[in-house]
Amino acid sequence: MNADLAARIQMMSIQIVPFFVAIVFHELGHGLMARHWGDTTAEREGRLTLNPVAHIHPIGTVLIPIVNMITGIPLLFGWAKPVPINPNRFRKYRPGLFWVSLAGPAANVFLAFASALLFHALSLAIPEDFYLYDPITKMCMVGVQINYSLALFNLLPIPPLDGGRIIESMVGFQGTQRLRVLEGYSFWILLGLLWTGALSILGGPIMTLSYKTLVLAGQLFPTG
Repeated sequence: MNADLAARIQMMSIQIVPFFVAIVFHELGHGLMARHWGDTTAEREGRLTLNPVAHIHPIGTVLIPIVNMITGIPLLFGWAKPVPINPNRFRKYRPGLFWVSLAGPAANVFLAFASALLFHALSLAIPEDFYLYDPITKMCMVGVQINYSLALFNLLPIPPLDGGRIIESMVGFQGTQRLRVLEGYSFWILLGLLWTGALSILGGPIMTLSYKTLVLAGQLFPTG
C-alpha cells in the first residue's frame, strides 16, 4: 500500500464516525420537526432512529465517500437517505415546510457546536500522551467541519435540497411549479457542481465558522 492511499484511508477512518453522526442527526431533525407539524410518516416507517443503517443511501452514504477517499478530497462529503415526509399532512403547509426544511441544517449547526465543546472537554480530560488522544480530538474537530459542510450544502437554493424547500415555502403556486421543473435536473446540477469543484466556494465559510465555533466553545472552559 502506497503512502498516499494509506493517508487517505487514515483520513476516512477519522472522519467516518462524525460523518455518520452528522447525516443521521440531519435526517432525524427533519423527521422530528415533521412529526411536530403533524406528519408521522417518518415515525411510522421507522426512520426516527439513531441507527445509521436505516439512513444509508447507496450513493450519498457509500459511493460518494469512497470517491472522496480515492480522489483525496480533504473533507468527507455525502448525504443520507431522506426521511419520508408528506407536507400535505402538516397542520399548515408553508410554515410546516419551512421549519421542517430548516430543521436538518439546524441540527447540524447544533452538532457542530456540541463537537467543539466535546473537543475542548476531552482536550482537558485526556492526557496528551494517551494513545487515543490524537484520533479522538481530531474526530471532534472534523465533526465541527463536517456538520457545517452538511448544513451549508443543504442550504443551497436547489430543490430537493433544504434551501430549495425553504424557498418553496415562501413562493406562490407558479414559483413552486418552476422549482419542481428545476428539481428534475437537480441531480445533474449537483453532480456538475461537485465534479467541477464549484462547491469549493463553501470551503471558506466552513473553515471560518469552524474556527469561530472552536474559539467560542473554548471560552467556556478554564485555561489553567
